Amino acid sequence: MRKFRYICLTIASAIIFALTSCNGTQTAENPTAPAANSSPQATEAVSHSGHSSKKKININNAILSELDKFEGQLGVPALSNKIQASRPYSSPEDLVSKKVITQEQFNQIKDQVTTQEVVLTGEPKDVDYMTKLGLMKGHLLVAKELLDQNQPKKAEPHIGHPVEEIYVDVEDQLNERKVKEFKTSLVSLQDFVKANPKSPKVKTDFTSSMQAVDGAVTALPADQRSQPRFALQVINGLLDAANSEYGAAIADGKISAEIEYQDSRGFVNYADDLYKGISSKVAKDHPQEHKAIETSMAELIKVWPSAIAPAKPVKTPGDVTKLVKTIEENSQKITDSSSTQASAIVF
Repeated sequence: MRKFRYICLTIASAIIFALTSCNGTQTAENPTAPAANSSPQATEAVSHSGHSSKKKININNAILSELDKFEGQLGVPALSNKIQASRPYSSPEDLVSKKVITQEQFNQIKDQVTTQEVVLTGEPKDVDYMTKLGLMKGHLLVAKELLDQNQPKKAEPHIGHPVEEIYVDVEDQLNERKVKEFKTSLVSLQDFVKANPKSPKVKTDFTSSMQAVDGAVTALPADQRSQPRFALQVINGLLDAANSEYGAAIADGKISAEIEYQDSRGFVNYADDLYKGISSKVAKDHPQEHKAIETSMAELIKVWPSAIAPAKPVKTPGDVTKLVKTIEENSQKITDSSSTQASAIVF
């Protein structure tokens, strides 16, 4: 089974919003590198969705679904795996010297890749933390659907991915925020689903795992999580992940990778839950943007009619990208407005 793909730092939206509002900082770990605002070559952002900017993808640590964007863009089968297999890279150009892709192909993506690390602080770090937990939650939600449909073999990967991929990526932040360890609960749940899916322990371990993720979320202040500005960054991070996974699921007009289809379903469903939590505030203060987001979200939900993939995709990856872009653009308008109001108050 192909290794789980999810967007490693699904922080693209966090950085979009952070750069716009000047909250938080990004610092290259390489002390010899120029400051991000001193050179176009040093910056971690590239154009995206027709507005603001978006981080480059670090080819040394990006997870498969992040690299899937290049696989789709260049039309090279299994490119994500090839990039991972040839690590480490001292520079983006190593993709060519190591014969992962051709020079012509590299020229198409060279402005989107980097080998520099980014250190998140402030709000972007909080958004990154919440987004990773959201990815866990999305996997567990779709796993629960599959278990309820007596499909333990289909559910198992979605229980395994949070502990095998995401937990290690968020573990330092969990420790920093003094969140009680819950990796053991996730491992126990995975083991029981593999070996004895009808055991009562599956239900109890699933409940404790879901409660543990929810508890980790509460390490962030409730008033922060309920702010539309903050929640929208997390929502867009989840939708970016879903968009990438859905693109990886479709080939030749068919759903060829059901796990990726299910990944994206879980992420979108949780993003929708988060938006419902702030929708009344957004509708009151930004009615036009709310209508656009709500309408696009409703259309997105229709793309995944069930946890079991349909015979034919409801929408193309291009259609899904357009819907995600509409939500991002309207979220950005809300954030820009919020930043302007905050600046006026401070002044």
